[in-house]
Amino acid sequence: MRLTRFVIGVLVCTLVAVAGCSDDSESPGADLEKTQLTVGTMAVADAAPLEIAVRRGLFKAEGLDVKLKTVSGAAEAMPQLQSGQLDISLGAYIPYINAVGTGQADLKIVAEGSRTALGTHTIMVPPNSPIRTPADLKGKKIGVNTKYSAASMLVRAAAKVHGVTLTEEKNFVQIPPPEFQNALMSGKVDAIQAIEPFTTIIAQATGAQIIYDTSQGATNEFPIAGYAATTEWTKKYPKTLAAFQRALAKGHELANDRAIVAEVLPQFTTIKPDLARAVALSIYSSPVNPTRIQRILDNMREFDLMQGNVKLEQILVDGTATK
Repeated sequence: MRLTRFVIGVLVCTLVAVAGCSDDSESPGADLEKTQLTVGTMAVADAAPLEIAVRRGLFKAEGLDVKLKTVSGAAEAMPQLQSGQLDISLGAYIPYINAVGTGQADLKIVAEGSRTALGTHTIMVPPNSPIRTPADLKGKKIGVNTKYSAASMLVRAAAKVHGVTLTEEKNFVQIPPPEFQNALMSGKVDAIQAIEPFTTIIAQATGAQIIYDTSQGATNEFPIAGYAATTEWTKKYPKTLAAFQRALAKGHELANDRAIVAEVLPQFTTIKPDLARAVALSIYSSPVNPTRIQRILDNMREFDLMQGNVKLEQILVDGTATK
């Protein structure tokens, strides 16, 4: 009897081993320090690769259960990153970098998000405006979604090429993007630094003209937004971070297909399907490229937007610069 039970036991174990059911270490996420993540996102086209990665199960394939939480931007995300309410968050680079510079937060850029492309960031004026080039912006008021940001920096860079110096205090007016059209057409501002989908919406509704595309020259394909986490988090969960980066990178690869992005945009933004097929899209890139991040730091210094003196190695995860 004992021998029979022993033989049966051996057979059962053998069958289970062959089926691969007893080795949990082979399942996705088995070696991750953490599998449930809350990731900050925004209802903008820059978040399309992240949404694609979630909706297509790319994070699940890495053993991650990712829950998205909408935030207005980096400023709202940072205290939630520090408190642990968010593990990682999408946001504009400049606020993240300045938070490190002022000691407000200890953050790392863990993945890139978007870069400007033709049509995504433009300078627009009313249909009959005498403003024809950035040189004509001297002494004018320009509406931007945020002052002391990439938006105002792009305009200032364009004006500088045309021999004009603009300042944050004298030339820029902070306006929420949904109010761009009214501000422009009512004369509250002389021009706007428009971002999609508002560029397309305003042009179609009013006939407003694009006088300059800021994704050219010194600001061609300029990095706008990326993903950040606290330094403490990156050190505590390195394998989890690597899994997140792999899945997000696949989402970015899929986002190179415009049809896929056009399909997903109406599902998490207010952009309608017809508009989603028409708007200009950013360049999506995920792995951190130190040269591109250094470019942000250099431009921040040039236009006096940096608070403190942030070095590249302060905001990169250890080893990134050698990749």
